[in-house]
Amino acid sequence: MTAEVVETVEEFDIVIIGAGISGIGAAASFRRDLPGKSVVVLEGRDSIGGTWDLFRYPGIRSDSDLHTFGYAFKPWRHEAAIADAPLILEYLRETVDEHQLAPTIRLRHRVVRSEWSSAESRWTLSVEATDPVTGELTTKTVRAGWVFAATGYYRYDEGYAPDFPGSDEFGGLIVHPQHWPESLDYSGKKVVVIGSGATAITLVPSMAGGPDAAAHVTMLQRTPTYVLALPRTDKIALALTKLLGKQRGYAATRFKNIWIDRAVVKGLRAFPKTGRALIRRENVKRLPKGFDVDKHFNPPYNPWDQRLCLAPDGDFFDAIKAGTASVVTDKITRFSKRGIVLESGEEIPADIIVTATGLNMRLFDGMPIVVDGVQVDVADSVCYRGMLLSGIPNWAMAIGYTTSSWTLKVSLMCRYFVDLLTHMDEHGHDRVVPIPAAGIVRRPVMDLQSGYAKRGEALMPKQGQGAPWQMAMSYAEDAKALRGPIADEHLEFGRSRSSATWQVERQASHA
Repeated sequence: MTAEVVETVEEFDIVIIGAGISGIGAAASFRRDLPGKSVVVLEGRDSIGGTWDLFRYPGIRSDSDLHTFGYAFKPWRHEAAIADAPLILEYLRETVDEHQLAPTIRLRHRVVRSEWSSAESRWTLSVEATDPVTGELTTKTVRAGWVFAATGYYRYDEGYAPDFPGSDEFGGLIVHPQHWPESLDYSGKKVVVIGSGATAITLVPSMAGGPDAAAHVTMLQRTPTYVLALPRTDKIALALTKLLGKQRGYAATRFKNIWIDRAVVKGLRAFPKTGRALIRRENVKRLPKGFDVDKHFNPPYNPWDQRLCLAPDGDFFDAIKAGTASVVTDKITRFSKRGIVLESGEEIPADIIVTATGLNMRLFDGMPIVVDGVQVDVADSVCYRGMLLSGIPNWAMAIGYTTSSWTLKVSLMCRYFVDLLTHMDEHGHDRVVPIPAAGIVRRPVMDLQSGYAKRGEALMPKQGQGAPWQMAMSYAEDAKALRGPIADEHLEFGRSRSSATWQVERQASHA
């Protein structure tokens, strides 16, 4: 449908793009800590929640504990520490209600272009708004001093789906988890899940158990993944809450989990052989006697070269032990009418094939970003303190951790963002951009060997080899990097307004 152009211009101090867990957390933080700033959240979809509303496949859940994945300012009160998507959505809606964010959030408002003017120190955003009743598109103009992009790093409209030979011959149904049919009935069916990442580890036990269980679920992987069982309920968290109360108990649990998680990641990376052996031992304990652990659970890479997958209460292993699920490690030759033919010659029969093959990466929903008339290639930018981008003034991006809870990093970013804007107001600046040194050594922003990270490498910004250009991947590092002096030699501040005008405005604001 062609968008009708409507001459509507709105002005804000801060535009947050995206109403997922990052955008909602940022809105709550900025409304609380920057009370003099006008804030709006623009969300392209028709509901809040981002990932937790978009994905509808069976069993979708967090891959991190909610005491660290949740917000520091809002305790997680459910007994389950590893939570399903409906509980996470409930938590986000409560946050919107408690912080009165609903008037701030504009649903069905998709930003399609962003243009920066240094002469005005303003962003001009072209926004496509969809009428919820008629579906009519209108184009609005929103101007802002700052953009906080909380869009995540993958495409919402499509997942990664390799072109499998013979897929058009398959007589059953092929489904990608990112586009799960609401009415899909898999009860009593033979299901093959292609992939071995977090989505597959979630899908297999969910589809293999319960009243609507499939006849059998096969996880077909080309390469094994590290899988660890983790209790769904954190008994220590429950004890701390009972002892200290909801707020203090939550804070204590959050502190505990941050440091335990950091110790595990550092330990596995420092001693990969020992880590591999410990994970293998735990896998052997949970799998049937005689199961070929070294074939199916012995990755060719070290722990945390790719993200580990978690199985709450060992549900994934339980499904294998019960015989309702199995694992096959082989390469796909082609799809057939009845299922999938493997390189070994074996054919796996299937009624439904689920391609849990990953994501397509895309920053900022792929929108053009133009600075003073020149379109910026985000891949040429270098990350400053993990959130600002060289060559793009007054623009922050919310990219969380890949080896820990996503929102831990985003919460630190929000605090730095507040401090940065406060510093700029105090010194009369209305724009800032990081400037890397000439010849800075650049490397991929994600230190992961995962398929999605490798496929999207050319689309993502870069990082340097040392602070403040290095993308820290631990809470302890970022807590230090995002505190302390706000201004340094890497930031270039500026002001479009005259000094006299700024002084008048500042005096008026303090009157």
